[in-house]
Amino acid sequence: MVNHQTIGVQATHLSPEDLAALQENLREQLVFRREQLRQIAAASRSEDLRRRRCPAQDEVHVKLAASARMVLADVEAALRRIAEGRYGICHLCRRPVDRERLTVVPQARYCGRCQQVREAGR
Repeated sequence: MVNHQTIGVQATHLSPEDLAALQENLREQLVFRREQLRQIAAASRSEDLRRRRCPAQDEVHVKLAASARMVLADVEAALRRIAEGRYGICHLCRRPVDRERLTVVPQARYCGRCQQVREAGR
């Protein structure tokens, strides 16, 4: 039987230690984003805050929550890719994502080159 996690590690040139550190970073982000969303929701439900808050504050809370949900989804997807042995492979070109990029953005789906192409197309 093939160990898919080993394939992912070899394909991305990540050592098992690198992968473990990145996975731990992702788990910490998962906890942080879930707590952030819980706090935003609690603040939104608070009657006192609703009475004192202006529409601009409501907009900030909505945008913060949307951003946190987006990052949370990316983090969850990265953890699934680790579990499936597909972590660190670019979704577009299928080449390994650089270790340095994953260290900075552990939930990255694309290599640096493909990310630039995607951003240029927006």
